[in-house]
Amino acid sequence: MSAELAQPGHGVDLPLPQDRFLNREESWLKFNQRVLELAEDASLPLLERVRFLAIFASNLDEFFRVRVAGLKRRMATGLLLRTKSGLKPREELTRIAAVADALAQRHSACFHEQILPKLAAEGIEIVRWEDLERDERTELRKLFRQRIRPVLTPLAVDPAHPFPYISGLSLNLAVLVRNPTTSHTVFARVKVPSQLPRFVTASKERFVPLEDVIAAHLSQLFKGMEIVQHHVFRVTRNEDLEVDEDVTENLMQALERELLRRRFGPPVRLEVEDTITPEVLNLLVEELGVAPHEIYRLPGPLDLTGLHAIADLDRGELSFRPYVPAETIHADDDVFSVLRDHDVLVHHPYDSFATSVQRFIEEAAADPSVLAIKQTLYRTSGESPIVDALIDAAEAGKQVVVVVEIKARFDEHANITWARKLERAGCHVVYGMVGLKTHCKLALVVRQEPSGELRTYCHIGTGNYNPKTARIYEDFGLLTSDPLVGEDVTDLFIHLTGYSNHSAYRRLLVAPHSLREGLMARIQREVNQQRAGRTGRIRIKTNACVDEEIIDALYRASQAGVQVDLWVRGICTLRPGIPDLSENIRVRSVLGRFLEHSRIYEFGIGRRSEIWIGSADLMRRNLDRRVEALVKVTDPNHHAYLTELFDLAMADTTATWRLDSEGDWIRRTQQSVDEKLVNLQSHLISTRRWRTIDDD
Repeated sequence: MSAELAQPGHGVDLPLPQDRFLNREESWLKFNQRVLELAEDASLPLLERVRFLAIFASNLDEFFRVRVAGLKRRMATGLLLRTKSGLKPREELTRIAAVADALAQRHSACFHEQILPKLAAEGIEIVRWEDLERDERTELRKLFRQRIRPVLTPLAVDPAHPFPYISGLSLNLAVLVRNPTTSHTVFARVKVPSQLPRFVTASKERFVPLEDVIAAHLSQLFKGMEIVQHHVFRVTRNEDLEVDEDVTENLMQALERELLRRRFGPPVRLEVEDTITPEVLNLLVEELGVAPHEIYRLPGPLDLTGLHAIADLDRGELSFRPYVPAETIHADDDVFSVLRDHDVLVHHPYDSFATSVQRFIEEAAADPSVLAIKQTLYRTSGESPIVDALIDAAEAGKQVVVVVEIKARFDEHANITWARKLERAGCHVVYGMVGLKTHCKLALVVRQEPSGELRTYCHIGTGNYNPKTARIYEDFGLLTSDPLVGEDVTDLFIHLTGYSNHSAYRRLLVAPHSLREGLMARIQREVNQQRAGRTGRIRIKTNACVDEEIIDALYRASQAGVQVDLWVRGICTLRPGIPDLSENIRVRSVLGRFLEHSRIYEFGIGRRSEIWIGSADLMRRNLDRRVEALVKVTDPNHHAYLTELFDLAMADTTATWRLDSEGDWIRRTQQSVDEKLVNLQSHLISTRRWRTIDDD
């Protein structure tokens, strides 16, 4: 079929090829590869490179705990259908194991060959036990007796003692000990305590792995025995939760039981130090039941997630320069008066969370004119001022309704704790809707004005109500007293807490009722514009782009001649730049000091364009199995800011990664001394072009 049919004015769609989707799991791994490239980037401050090494390790852990575990579960249940990229689960496991192993080796090489020497040059050393000075060993022996030995529990394996259970992500020593009298050899396991520092301070800015300290004192744990050999290993298990809400009467109790079972999930990865002997490795493989492609041999030390502690060292010259977030609402101004006058768009962490969103909730809790506060909580911090403010409001007699998503992955324990604390304070706590995670970020304040009228004030965000992550996660939030938004958010809370099929919203798009349809309709509108001889444009910022229906619609838009720009932080299974399919689609990624987390949807160009922000990524789970909300941005200044942000992210002069049609991300780097690339995040820190709406 001729390519000219895809030009404006032609209404015939070209066929979509079978191989139009990239492999989702490989795309995830290539996202983590971009994180690793930041650790390898010599232009970044040294301790920030250390932090990126730790983030890479944490990301890879989650990949195995969830994504690889999911593939193994499909195999165990007999669901052997091919993925959208054409692979069967077993084929995919083998393929991604090779990619993951190569990345793990590259990660280890970066640590040993690049980072350790540079740290040492700055007086920060991570050494092994044999490298310690005599006085350092003396202090660590004392530390072992006083703080480490009491919490150790060596477990031997013999006919009376079966092979012990190895909990997921725990660091362990596999030890072979021999009885000198009988020459009988047994295997023993010593778990490295997770509650102690991963890297123990030997002396000022000199650190040694905790397992080295334990290994040096094994004779104290196996007195009278000979230590034949010892090796470090680590197991990753399936830690995704499965709770059938349709047959569960008490969701919280069911979830607590499932959290206990999580520790006993099947293994999906075995990490061992590359010095391990075949004898010990074979024993571990047999007892744990892991396949050959699930074994990862790496230079020690294992588990570099603990490098966060090194990155946190007080060495300002080796870290990003500190900055002060802008205040979008002046400290002397009344929050509610400001919002009655105009909407406020906040862009964290460039704008302060504490003086905007947090202040909004805290002042609502303290204001005697506020009658009710309703809020969703998906993830929040350990010591949460938001939760404290909600408790204060309830104790002051206000009606407080909190929708707590206790199924937020890996935050379940914390959210159960928050839910119970809020209930004890008198808050009305609900857990959302059966079968749907509540992922939208909403806060609603009902206030009685001096005139006697009730007015609603709202916050709709792209990120969680978490003051800690708000300093490092890039997110947007809209604070508004617009009556239409207030009615929409009120209706949505009634839907969440009551029994309602309401789906007609005015300034919101809500999943699972209207969001998918709303996005599809707007994509088609741009296609229609292009085919009518006008210019169509679609620009989307999201954390992941994997929904097949949306991707196919974007392909159709590209075939019609619509320019499609995608700004994706993580996974993207769309293949850009393919003739007659996606030659009008560009995909960019920004990684850096802050975790790009906001979701922005722009349709159209010029005066007719509309922009939405909210909580939803382009994933089937977000569009069909979660409660999500996007809000339409109507203020011209806010609209202009978001449009300029897209312009900057997609510009050839901005430092980004660019996705090619084969799924590889090519980093745009400075080609000559004369060329100056814009670091988007640094640019936003330095300019902070607007602090309040009045600045314009």
